[in-house]
Amino acid sequence: MVRRVLALPTGRTAVAILAVIALLAVLGPWLAPQDPLATSGNTLGAACGSHWLGTDYLGRDVLSRLLDGSRVSVLGSLEVALTALVVGVVPGILSVYLGRAFEWITLRLTDTLVALPFLLFAVAVVALLGNGITQAMLVTGVLVSPLFYRVSRAATLAVARSPYVEAALISGASLGWVVRRHVWVKVLPPIAVALAQTVGVGFVIVSSLTFLGIGVQPPAPTWGGLLASDLGYLSQRPWAPLAPALLIVVTVWACNLLADAIRDVSGEAGRALLNSRKARANRRDQADPAPAGGA
Repeated sequence: MVRRVLALPTGRTAVAILAVIALLAVLGPWLAPQDPLATSGNTLGAACGSHWLGTDYLGRDVLSRLLDGSRVSVLGSLEVALTALVVGVVPGILSVYLGRAFEWITLRLTDTLVALPFLLFAVAVVALLGNGITQAMLVTGVLVSPLFYRVSRAATLAVARSPYVEAALISGASLGWVVRRHVWVKVLPPIAVALAQTVGVGFVIVSSLTFLGIGVQPPAPTWGGLLASDLGYLSQRPWAPLAPALLIVVTVWACNLLADAIRDVSGEAGRALLNSRKARANRRDQADPAPAGGA
């Protein structure tokens, strides 16, 4: 699948952008030209040779804060996506095989999570457990998990009704073997699409929470926090919010672009598999001798 995604122009573009964002998350603190927490008397300074993106209201270098804050934004979005993946996919697959009681319970829990506003719930959890990005993202990931539950359940239902899966279960194959051998291969493409989309949603969620000052302890830099602080000084630096806003928008756009590329590749792979099966069936029909007519 990776090679087919990279064969598409949209896939290559998305992977290139996300690779740069990941590189910033890993090397951002070391690439920062100055201490992101160091203040100076040059407040709200314009872009210059020593401060490529200017300084904020405390005289801190904006570029250094953007680079240093990329790690929190990227890790927070990945935490949301991976939490939603684990919490949603496992019950979604098992709900097809573990009976009506487990199915009913998981469906009711999913409906409950959908009804909860994630922002208010995350604020409540942070108020109870303390202001930290980890607990806020874990809670948010649980609230986003119904997407994975529905995607994995729908894909598993389609596979579970296939004749070869029913034959394997009748012949005595274990549930774990059936899931690993038949179900997971068919469920993986839609889950990969949902995962790419959820990473983008995670960036929006992390940026929204940090914009409100939730999940991060000041003066730690984040993209959402930088955007919030820059909006308070638009009269002095009207161009200042462009850098963090552009990073957020481009990252979310790349995640959605990657999801579209995976969806296109999955559709092409499914059609190719169907065509190959039809071609093999036609070859078998042509190879079989015609039945002899009765005398």
